Amino acid sequence: MVPLLAGLLTSCGSEQSGPVSLNWYNFPDDSGALADAASNCTRASGGRYRIVYNKLPRGADGQRQQLVRRLAAHDDTLDILGLDVTWAPEFAEANWILPWTGGNRRSATAGTLEVPLQTATWKGRLYAVPYNTNTQLLWYRSDLVPKPPKTWAEMLGMARGLAKEGKPHYVEIQGAQYEGLTVWFNTLVESAGGSILNATATAPSLGPPAVQAATIMHNLATSPAADPSLSNQMEDQNRLAMESGNAAFELNYPFVYPSMKSNKPALFKSFRWAPYPGVDPGRPSKPTIGGIDLAIGAYSRHPDLAFEAALCLRNRQNQMAAALKGGLPPTLRALYFDKTLFKSYPFAAEVLSALENASVRPQTPAYQNVSIAISHTLSPPSAINPLSDVEHIGSQIEDALQSKGLIP
Repeated sequence: MVPLLAGLLTSCGSEQSGPVSLNWYNFPDDSGALADAASNCTRASGGRYRIVYNKLPRGADGQRQQLVRRLAAHDDTLDILGLDVTWAPEFAEANWILPWTGGNRRSATAGTLEVPLQTATWKGRLYAVPYNTNTQLLWYRSDLVPKPPKTWAEMLGMARGLAKEGKPHYVEIQGAQYEGLTVWFNTLVESAGGSILNATATAPSLGPPAVQAATIMHNLATSPAADPSLSNQMEDQNRLAMESGNAAFELNYPFVYPSMKSNKPALFKSFRWAPYPGVDPGRPSKPTIGGIDLAIGAYSRHPDLAFEAALCLRNRQNQMAAALKGGLPPTLRALYFDKTLFKSYPFAAEVLSALENASVRPQTPAYQNVSIAISHTLSPPSAINPLSDVEHIGSQIEDALQSKGLIP
């Protein structure tokens, strides 16, 4: 009787009851778009799998820390991972995520914007599929500025003129000591024709374009265009400052548009958008993109289903919902020509243009250290010494690139 009972228990324990559960870890979405995507794909699987949407911490550092700790412990419950666009090289080098190959790669790249794909690629291999992207535009008040500026010099000149007239004149941008400051610097460097790292990501590049970028940041911070709170401001503080009526310009992501429409309908009537200002006349700007890429955990017990589910999560229907409900720009190019998107995204053409000429942040497993070196050196922007600070950043980047192991 005992052997028979043991055999029955073993048999029962090995049976799978119901669909496979796939854990999707991503940023906390308050719009409901991500939860809806998980439900949509669960239904579409025909009972083969169920996607469980697990919310990571709100801050990018907390998100990365949780994933790194669990992957380092070979956690097999991490199936689909929402990675910040700077994490793929680090996670790939650590063998924490699986490469996309064959049919999965073809499906992931078909119709996908090229620059977002760059963020998911490391050493020629695709390690994630772009779920959404993001880019900044210039937002301005047409009652103060009938024609938007095309360069930073032109914008600062307009701000000075408005200040002399006693009118709102601030330029709102992310000047706090965090990732947003690195993004600002990277955008200016790339827009000046340079890059932070060389083509092989083995050494700093910087040079005159970086000095030019740091000079622009210092010029803004020491001009009448600077918000007194510049050195403490992030994206949401910029949004609120623009809505307060004291600013004429704002460099920010599209989430500011529905916010202005809802919170300040009077100001919204003159709230307009234009391409991100360039550094040199005649040279288009190269705004730095953001977004989330979906990767498959290397220790997942169901990788084949996880690849399939990730493709579903970022399909046309779910990307459109994320754009309309959550304000997240799509990575599928065709959606920018869909009339449904234009109803909520009247600036869709400008976003697409920016994305097709965008830049990515330095791609290296040591990115966290690179970003810290930049943001700490350039904070506060009013104290920037362009030549010496760029030299210091270069020295710190060299140290970061030569470090051993992964960033804690």
